[in-house]
Amino acid sequence: MRQPYRTTTVCFQVDPQHPDPRPIARAGATIRAGGLVAFPTETVYGLGANALDSTAVEKIFRAKGRPANDPLIVHIADLSQLSHLAVSVSEIAYRLFKRFAPGALTLVLNKREAVPANLTAGMDTVAVRMPDHAVALALIDAAGRPIAAPSANRFSRPSPTTAQHVAHDLDGRVDIILDGGPTSIGLESTILSLLGDAPQVLRPGGVSLEALREIVPDLTYQPQYLPDDAAAPSPGSMLKHYSPRATVILFRGDDDEAIWAAMKTFAKNHDHVGLLALEKDATRIADLDVEVESLGVDLDAAATRLFSALRSLDSRGVEWILARLPDTTGVGLAIGDRLLRAAEGVVIDVKPRR
Repeated sequence: MRQPYRTTTVCFQVDPQHPDPRPIARAGATIRAGGLVAFPTETVYGLGANALDSTAVEKIFRAKGRPANDPLIVHIADLSQLSHLAVSVSEIAYRLFKRFAPGALTLVLNKREAVPANLTAGMDTVAVRMPDHAVALALIDAAGRPIAAPSANRFSRPSPTTAQHVAHDLDGRVDIILDGGPTSIGLESTILSLLGDAPQVLRPGGVSLEALREIVPDLTYQPQYLPDDAAAPSPGSMLKHYSPRATVILFRGDDDEAIWAAMKTFAKNHDHVGLLALEKDATRIADLDVEVESLGVDLDAAATRLFSALRSLDSRGVEWILARLPDTTGVGLAIGDRLLRAAEGVVIDVKPRR
């Protein structure tokens, strides 16, 4: 078993729009020296290392307790860096990057030999994106090389959307934390592979399928829920992922009243229950002894708050977390994906009342 990466963690607060170049320069030097830097992106906080240094990449796995069969995403600050990472980049890939980069889209491409095997879980492909965040882009520029960065949390825990989440999980396991405030999207990037018979989304995320299909009409999506020991084609493919300590129970159905009646029945029969719900539904079972976390007014707000809400309910000692699966359109698809993995696939299908 690999020993965790141990170090002394230093945190710097940086302006998310106009970061002070001094801590950025220090963080860039840390990346060049083979260390780890946690930094904000528009999606979640990333745990970064020099993507072209296999020893530095190994520290990411050790710090997170991440299995070696789960590949990493490489972050770039300019499309010219693609030539250091990928070969045979297609015209459609450049069209997608032109439309969505910088942004929450990751493309899976054929990798160059210079990309370490441990970064790609031994596969001949590499996942690449350009984050839409001034701190992340400044760090990549300061480092002078692409940065490998999964989410900056312990493996399978809810992803971090604040520097405080990073410190809670990784204090003593990351050299520097750049605190740029809360992330704006709150869910990881969409991962799109262009290498099969047809373009395929491997993980839904911050860019919707509907937006992608404007450029790639034949796009497909088939969710994968793999056991921990399976070879993952992309990050976020494991069944157990984004999980709080509490047990998550999901409810699915079209009848609102039947859904909430089922949740109420569950809450009455179990102790230490928490609820995730949109603001309009947050009082549905407030008459019971339940810890409630409002996810905001709509699904965009829910995406931003989801991981922090899971962590908040954990901190209040709940044993059960109840949530309703959202519609699978727009960002609802990505929210549902994260909830399904947090619940390890446990869903109660609620039949309509007659």
